[in-house]
Amino acid sequence: MSDLGYDVAHMLGAVVLLMSFALLYQRRLFSLLNVFTMQALALTATAAWQAYSHGEPHLYITALLTLVLKAILIPVALHRIVVKMKIHRSIEPALGIGLTMVAGVSLVTLSILLVLPVTADATALTRENLALSLSVVLLGLLMMISRRNAVSQVVGFMSIENGLILAAVGVAGMPLVVEMSVAFSVMVAFIIFGIFLFHIRERFDTLDMQKIESFRGESD
Repeated sequence: MSDLGYDVAHMLGAVVLLMSFALLYQRRLFSLLNVFTMQALALTATAAWQAYSHGEPHLYITALLTLVLKAILIPVALHRIVVKMKIHRSIEPALGIGLTMVAGVSLVTLSILLVLPVTADATALTRENLALSLSVVLLGLLMMISRRNAVSQVVGFMSIENGLILAAVGVAGMPLVVEMSVAFSVMVAFIIFGIFLFHIRERFDTLDMQKIESFRGESD
């Protein structure tokens, strides 16, 4: 890969990671969904660029699936769920934004320390992509832990999936079946989460996980 191709691939992967930090920073649901859409678009561009630079046409299919599912269908569906269920639009974090950001930086550092030593024989781009991917996955987990609203936890799960897709497209020679299985798992998980959200709303009249836990304690 040329220096330009390496720089562009590295930049796009960094943008996906940057959007993970932006997700952690958001306090409004619609802003959160908009940032998730931007992350999906950056991931789409990453897959398309890898297809072009490595000469792997099947990655264009991955880019198309990511664009349709992650950047269009899922955000639109979540917007409609928020409006239809009249969910409270603000997000109450379990941790403060400052502490969450510090934890996020620590997780990125941990990802680098874990990935780079065990991938010493791989190419520089592969090593960096895997470090970025693990960082996105860990930040998605952090978001699921540090957010009380169930919708934001769904977005955190989808961000984890974005990290897995970033890893898949960043490794040269990754078979299409792997990427297709990831896309299929995303759709299945989203459908399950959608049903789950509706049932929670009908049962507890809220999607705030802290209130749901309090309700469970009172019932006991």
